[in-house]
Amino acid sequence: MKIAVIGAGIIGVTTAYELARRGHDVEVFERHGAVAEGASFANAGVLAPGYVTPWAAQGMPGKVLRYLFQQHAPVRLGRPGWRDLAWMRRWLKACDPTQYKVNRERMQRLAFYSRACLHELTHQLQMDYDRRSGYTVLLRSAQDEALVQASLDFLREAGVPFQRLDRHGVLALEPALNVDTELHAGIHLPDDEVANCRQFAVQLRQHAEALGVRFHFKKSLSPLRPAAPTTLDGRHGAATFEAVVMCAGVQSADLLRPLGLRIPLTAVYGYSLTAPVREDMDAPRSALMDERYKVAISRLGNRVRVAGSAEIGGDPLRLRDASVQTLYKVLNDWFPGGAQLSQGVQIWKGARPMLPDGPPLLGASGVPGIWLNLGHGSSGWALSCGSARAVADLISGHDPGLDLNGYQLSARFPS
Repeated sequence: MKIAVIGAGIIGVTTAYELARRGHDVEVFERHGAVAEGASFANAGVLAPGYVTPWAAQGMPGKVLRYLFQQHAPVRLGRPGWRDLAWMRRWLKACDPTQYKVNRERMQRLAFYSRACLHELTHQLQMDYDRRSGYTVLLRSAQDEALVQASLDFLREAGVPFQRLDRHGVLALEPALNVDTELHAGIHLPDDEVANCRQFAVQLRQHAEALGVRFHFKKSLSPLRPAAPTTLDGRHGAATFEAVVMCAGVQSADLLRPLGLRIPLTAVYGYSLTAPVREDMDAPRSALMDERYKVAISRLGNRVRVAGSAEIGGDPLRLRDASVQTLYKVLNDWFPGGAQLSQGVQIWKGARPMLPDGPPLLGASGVPGIWLNLGHGSSGWALSCGSARAVADLISGHDPGLDLNGYQLSARFPS
């Protein structure tokens, strides 16, 4: 089958590879100049399936309101437009404890499947990218520990191995942590890991091209037309395919809207700071999460990456100084000598394609020939390989071997 994949982030690249592996003739269209230039470019890199959860949770609206008055808030409001406000109304409705539990189970099921797919690809293709095992949640106080108990109950139910460490145990695991910063305890997940999403995408592109996939960069496409939905129109002409898979991140909703597909997708912006390691003995060994500020600190090769913040609305090109300063604060709190901050620092802001209730949309769109693999939010890297394999199986008429109930557009957001 001749198939077009729109988008060459981590979702698009993995989808193209899985389709090509099943014998399809695949072309990828990307508006940027290379793979993984959008939300996949400089994310935290954390692969922790047990912590892949919906944003829509009981008590979350109250937390967001409290965050508005905090200097180092994990969530910030920019200048939300009417689409952002409509999204927030749906999000509030999804903050139901019963719905949250269902969506969390769906996301974690896909996340564990995706991690297995990632490991399989890494082994089969002998891929070599920056990665380290282990993930530790830092709890600054007893109150922080009390707030994570519900999450730990979910981990127990899912059979995810973890260990509570006291202050001394955490320092033994990460000896470079600043002893002057308040540290009550930690939660260590030995099976979780951190890995460089962009490096993986770049390498997988090469393997996809070896299977015949053709990548077209700097290709801005017009919204799909109802009269010919599988014909892609751009500045350089039109091309017709038997199927189109939408993996274009936050752009996906606009590209699909003329087809009558109303997808409540909005951009929730995240930030990261990446800097060279200054002294190895003063740098993190793997990945950590500051639970209070919802900021991850990751060791990626000879660099340290600090990532966090969730900003709704605002200018995608404008860096909010308060969000950047929070990243610096958390890094300096925990690893004051770990990174070289006088030069070579990269500050990044990326748009996470977020659906109001959590899980991505996978599979048929309801329009013949149009397939969906979108809306992964802040978990695109963690869900990418499994989502791609499932969608490729569906398109190929194979059983994905994974329960995909609740991932369909018609079931979640009927027109």
